Amino acid sequence: MTSPRVKTLLSAGLALGLALQGQRAQAQDAPMSLIRDTEIEDILKDDAAPLFAAAGLDAKSIHILLIGSKDLNAFAGPGTMAVFTGLILESKTPNELQGVIAHEVGHLAGGHSARSAEMGQAGLKPFLLTMGLGVLAALAGNVQAGVVLAGNASYFGALGQLDYSREQESRADQAGATYLETAGLSGQGLVDFFDNFRYQEVFAEARRYPYFRSHPLSSDRIEALRSRVEKLSKYGTKDDAEKVARHEIMKAKLQGFINPTIAIVKCSDKVQDYPTRYACAIAQYQLKEPDKALKLIDALLLEQPDNPFLWELKGQVLFEFGRQAEAEMPQRRSVALRPDAPLLRVNLGQTLIALSDQAKVDEGISELKTSLGLDPENSAAWRLLAQAYDSRGQDGLARYATAEYNFIEGDRKQALSFALRARELLGHETAEWRRATDIVLAADPGRRSLEQGRSPDGPSRPLTLSLGHE
Repeated sequence: MTSPRVKTLLSAGLALGLALQGQRAQAQDAPMSLIRDTEIEDILKDDAAPLFAAAGLDAKSIHILLIGSKDLNAFAGPGTMAVFTGLILESKTPNELQGVIAHEVGHLAGGHSARSAEMGQAGLKPFLLTMGLGVLAALAGNVQAGVVLAGNASYFGALGQLDYSREQESRADQAGATYLETAGLSGQGLVDFFDNFRYQEVFAEARRYPYFRSHPLSSDRIEALRSRVEKLSKYGTKDDAEKVARHEIMKAKLQGFINPTIAIVKCSDKVQDYPTRYACAIAQYQLKEPDKALKLIDALLLEQPDNPFLWELKGQVLFEFGRQAEAEMPQRRSVALRPDAPLLRVNLGQTLIALSDQAKVDEGISELKTSLGLDPENSAAWRLLAQAYDSRGQDGLARYATAEYNFIEGDRKQALSFALRARELLGHETAEWRRATDIVLAADPGRRSLEQGRSPDGPSRPLTLSLGHE
């Protein structure tokens, strides 16, 4: 992982995970950030999948965003569901979290956000209409995620502040209860979650959690929901042990990264449970104690040698603290255990291109290209690929990758400039030349001719890359 400081809530210690690739937490500067982490995304997808199916929604068409914020919040819009880390940490059981997800699925299936009065707000309607296109791509997890989010804060603000009517809330409650029942899950968690925050209805608007400002809560609504779910056949169904364990691991991981000073309090030689020790290892890493972190990670690996996320974390610690050569083996192991996880391949690729061995740089390029085949909108991978190509003197490919990076980041001017330059340097009719042409046409729809070789503004450097060959 890289170490430039970017104003984000979380460090990217969640290996490209927690999307910011190893940077220090800056909670006081930026209250919100997009998080990418394979382990946590797996858990959220598993929690949501049966509920999407129960609602007749295609899970593959819905992006689940993990938002780093202490706020207790969640929201849903066309093709998207967002869950805030604050909500996950406040959920006591997997069933509570699935209850909230079911409620949001109720809004999603009912198209409530599209009918909200907030649609009239400037910027919200275009955001909702383009959510499945460039905006989500611009929010892809990468080392500059904090910067990207700063530029797109108005979009998150608009969507996060959607005001659902009380009628829509009740409908989402009832729909959520139905989806939980259909999925073989209890509706008790949804009722318990709302009941835990019943007091929110007596607070002034400004003092309420964001979730309850946009999702108005009332005692009558809670009792109506309770009355319904208690009559359903799956009401007494309990979370199985594996689901409970994964939920605790997810919370521990977030706590270790977000609140390391709190997580470290629970650490002692007498601690036995895996989630707490996992959080302790992460907390030591976050508190710049790599040797202590590695000792704890190695102890966990003795118990779980086939856990790809422990190998990922070990590689992450080693890479961030300047031990790139040592980071290679654990990162290779994480990829071998989870070859379908593109974020893990980005970590391995990043380490390989940082080594002096040209054969490994070539392998790193291959890993990055493989990751992009699985996740083409990961701008971090394009940024690293541009650097690798530049180090090899492959100017055309370096500019093409930089064009992709800037296009995903939403900087069309830079994307256009680099795509035009890439077309000059690449062989005609190669896949990269054709893709560079696509970027030119997408970045500048009014352009009448592709014969001119340079941007109207002349060649320029990207905002965040220094390729050295302009």
